[in-house]
Amino acid sequence: MDKVERSGLLMAMFGFAIFSFGDTIIKSIDGAFPPIALGALRFSFGSVFLGVLLALREGRAGFAIRHPAAQLLRATGISIATVMIFVAFFAMPLADATAILFVSPMITATLAALFMGERARLSLLGASIFAFSGVLLIVRPGFDHFNWVMLMPLGSAMGMSMLIIGNRMVAGHASSLAMQFVLAAFASLLLVTATIVFQTFNIGPAIDGWPKWSVLAKVAVVACSSSFGHWLVYMGTTRAGASLVAPMTYVQLLVAMVMGLVVFGDFPDAISLAGAAMIVAAGLWLWLSGRGRDVAETEAP
Repeated sequence: MDKVERSGLLMAMFGFAIFSFGDTIIKSIDGAFPPIALGALRFSFGSVFLGVLLALREGRAGFAIRHPAAQLLRATGISIATVMIFVAFFAMPLADATAILFVSPMITATLAALFMGERARLSLLGASIFAFSGVLLIVRPGFDHFNWVMLMPLGSAMGMSMLIIGNRMVAGHASSLAMQFVLAAFASLLLVTATIVFQTFNIGPAIDGWPKWSVLAKVAVVACSSSFGHWLVYMGTTRAGASLVAPMTYVQLLVAMVMGLVVFGDFPDAISLAGAAMIVAAGLWLWLSGRGRDVAETEAP
């Protein structure tokens, strides 16, 4: 591994760690504002921040929207993922919710096989069964430990998979910055609309006035830091390659465990830790099997 690849891994590692710091900030807002409205604020701030950067870097040309249907799929996926994980963060330990999110690669691979014609492998079936067994250990349906909110991270993982499928559909049609802006702009429109509908028909928690400045400041920090984290992961991937960067995603889970313990006094019990380990192992299994296949195809005459 050369110096450029090592720097890429470090950039990706810090990028994934930033995501958990942002999640910690969101969890600290518990009860101060409804999750769906928080999501609307988060992407509204993000779209403004990214829009300014895009205008400075690419001018008006950067705002061209290509493949609007696929962009809507991406925005729908990230909107679902964001609201559901916010609900989960408010109701369960940070590390438990984050661990369940890591079934997303298995869901993505399954959706790609079903809807994009990608070849399904036996390793996908095995990894998926193993990962969902880990999820069952964390949520433990049928036991006193279980609460329906524990299913929210699984719904969030489904949303992330929708986003990734959409990303594949629009890959290469615009810069990374333009793609981030369009995603944030579409998601903010969806979530602002959803917030208005929910409040009009009294669905979910009511919004009691404008959020406190502390809430606005926290959401603004999360919006900007998340964009910076995505940029670090993108740069890390361009330097080190996706196959080397992929295992760095689990830094996010480790940081979530530390932050959950330090900030909220939460730490997964032994059964939840075992479930998290199974999910991580399944993800690494899927990654290794895919990497081995890629190497074989590259070396084939």
